[in-house]
Amino acid sequence: MNGLRTNVPGQTLRSRGVMHLWELGPQRQADLVRLMDSDAATMTRTVRRLEQAGFVRRRPSPTDKRASLIEPTAASHALRHQVEQVWTHLEALSTAGLSDEERTAALHTLERLEQNLVRAAAEGADAGEAAGAAGAAGAGGEE
Repeated sequence: MNGLRTNVPGQTLRSRGVMHLWELGPQRQADLVRLMDSDAATMTRTVRRLEQAGFVRRRPSPTDKRASLIEPTAASHALRHQVEQVWTHLEALSTAGLSDEERTAALHTLERLEQNLVRAAAEGADAGEAAGAAGAAGAGGEE
């Protein structure tokens, strides 16, 4: 599934982002941030990776000249059934033997854990970039 896999937090975010676009149609990036309870920096990286993989494209908003809309491409639509099957299978495996109430509670907890991991990964990447930039600036000033 190249780019839409769901085995690590960033890839989960990408597949969920595309799934939102499949269901809701083209969205502004800010709307995706709210829909997915993400942050702007993480969503920017997510959309950029999806764009590079050919799963989404940007187009000008017909109602706001300052904004662009993110929309799924034919390449992502071609994978829709497969991605949905993976999510359905994963949900069935992970909630087997649970009551409906237990299943709902577990899924809410897992969504929160996922959000925490995505946020931590983004903060770690941002901290690493900042440290790298600071180190490069410090190294350049000490001659």
